[in-house]
Amino acid sequence: MPTMQPLRADHASEILAFERENRSYFAASVPDRGEAYFDAFADRHDALLAEHAAGVGAYYVLIADDGTILGRFNLVFVDADSAELGYRVAERAAGRGVASAAVREICLLAAASHGIRALRAVTADGNLASQKVLANAGFVPAGPAEPASLGGQPGTWYELELPLG
Repeated sequence: MPTMQPLRADHASEILAFERENRSYFAASVPDRGEAYFDAFADRHDALLAEHAAGVGAYYVLIADDGTILGRFNLVFVDADSAELGYRVAERAAGRGVASAAVREICLLAAASHGIRALRAVTADGNLASQKVLANAGFVPAGPAEPASLGGQPGTWYELELPLG
């Protein structure tokens, strides 16, 4: 069974492999990260670790039983009780409920570990799989997103109020 883990320094090589292996799959539904992302991967990974340590965001990876990365889940804190959720799940896990289960888990972590009460996520209007994942986790459409935030694609913001507890 896959396990959710906070991002660590020793995840770097597996995350880079995950990003490379799934690059064309991701690019079919979200803007491609470009070569600069891969060229500066180590610096970006270190920056995420620093943000996590500083409390600016919380970053997680979903680890398969074989130790490979199945997904990445980011919580970027907007204020003391709200955050924006971003995620990507490997092509090999698509269509099996892995993304839906992991997003539900990250929502629980957001509330229990980080005091988050409201989450937002954005997806391109053509990304039906992501829309389904968000709906399965209880997110509801909240209005149009600026195309600039989605590489020029039209999109929609989704919101979820998390229970106190």
